[in-house]
Amino acid sequence: MGWYIKVAIPKQSDEEITSAFLCSQDHHIIHHHNNNHHHNNNNNSNVLSSSSSSSSPSSSSSITSKLMSSSDPENASRPTNGASLNDNSSNQSQTVVVPQTAHQISTDSWLQAGFVLTTGINSAYVLGYSGAIMVPLGWIPAVLGLMAATGISLYANSLVAKLHEFGGKRHIRYRDLAGFIYGPRAYKLTWALQYINLFMINTGFIILAGSSIKAAYTLFKDDDALKLPYCIIIAGFVCALFAIGIPHLSALRIWLGVSTFFGLIYIIIAIALSLKDGLQSPPRDYTPPTKRNQVFTTIGAAANLVFAFNTGMLPEIQATVRKPVVENMMKALYFQFTVGVVPMYAIVFIGYWAYGNKTSSYLLSSVHGPVWLKALANISAFLQTVIALHIFASPMYEYLDTRFGISGNALNPKNLGFRVIIRGGYLALNTFVSALLPFLGDFMSLTGAISTFPLTFILANHMYFRAKRNKLSLAMKIWLWVNIVFFSCMALASFIAALRLIATDSKEYHLFADL
Repeated sequence: MGWYIKVAIPKQSDEEITSAFLCSQDHHIIHHHNNNHHHNNNNNSNVLSSSSSSSSPSSSSSITSKLMSSSDPENASRPTNGASLNDNSSNQSQTVVVPQTAHQISTDSWLQAGFVLTTGINSAYVLGYSGAIMVPLGWIPAVLGLMAATGISLYANSLVAKLHEFGGKRHIRYRDLAGFIYGPRAYKLTWALQYINLFMINTGFIILAGSSIKAAYTLFKDDDALKLPYCIIIAGFVCALFAIGIPHLSALRIWLGVSTFFGLIYIIIAIALSLKDGLQSPPRDYTPPTKRNQVFTTIGAAANLVFAFNTGMLPEIQATVRKPVVENMMKALYFQFTVGVVPMYAIVFIGYWAYGNKTSSYLLSSVHGPVWLKALANISAFLQTVIALHIFASPMYEYLDTRFGISGNALNPKNLGFRVIIRGGYLALNTFVSALLPFLGDFMSLTGAISTFPLTFILANHMYFRAKRNKLSLAMKIWLWVNIVFFSCMALASFIAALRLIATDSKEYHLFADL
């Protein structure tokens, strides 16, 4: 049997809001109901609502804080330290509760969050988009697709950002938001999807880092002594060292500047050398290459379009942002999808223009120029990848640190030992998978299909529909459902295509291949 406590929340507009909290062993579902607009959800009434009793705002805030700070199942057995914040953005008093976490939240500016997002889309992955997106699609479909993916991704991410404080609680994890709206089953499913997504992204980063080391080595040595699997092991080890030293996402700070610096180095070098090659080369062929599995390749390229812009961890990034959270996160998103996409667009389009359908899956393998300059670009790509991987691994680190109470100084012997074992073990598994199947383009397609489509597009649209359905116009409801159905079909098609491509490449290249 569950138990519930009635909590009076300060008035919004002219009506009093009543909250009922149902707490169980597995999950704590908190729903807010307006006194004059009760409605039943699809899970039927697991939720209890009642008229508010007279209690002071301070006492209600304290009770709300204690209940909701432990509403995350993974923290249920730990002491609560939630805090309540007042959101006065609309000149109304509303209790907003912050769940417990071992990592810092509400400390970063919108610009720092914007750089976190921009670091993700301008990571070394951009060196593969000319070959993975432009080559299979050709000029017109690829350009239109990238522009459409930019607009749709901004829209979908803004839906998630606007739900960050939905129901009087800051949802600092994607799974928390899904669990709050749908219940414990959705919490577990979203948890699984998100960590599959982040694991696959991290696997790709280690493949990229290893490829950068291999490319730099082959510039100076014309032999096969240092094979790609060895380079991937080196990359994984360096990523583990960085992960052990940086405790949480907010602690990156100066490293975001370092990441941007390294990113600009390899982007500028790749653009400059591609321009030189393009001006000196005869006319190129931009016709998509014909293959037996061209349909699957095209679908996989479409999945790469959405993979390029989306993190699958927007609430975790938004959790680091100062108040007002939604307004600041929207500024960060606008920064990402305006200033942030310019370097990516430039390198993708210029790289394809310079080499046509002969563009490689790693652009720095196609360019010609001074050895030292190409080596600098590859080393910069490697170092930037180490930092970018930490961003996408941080939700896993946050879960583990919170679950086991790891906080404070990163060099504390207890914390250091925990990170060496746990984070090192996690990245060791990433490194093993990276070396086993180093097919970067295929993994980008699979990641887009299995998790980026569901998290960023399907779930975002449906969560917004569920949360705001009483306030949405009919046209808006139809629009949201069109997105849900369309991206569900795209996810299924992309998943089949990605599996087909991986199976094909696995036959062509053996496991632990030296590509």
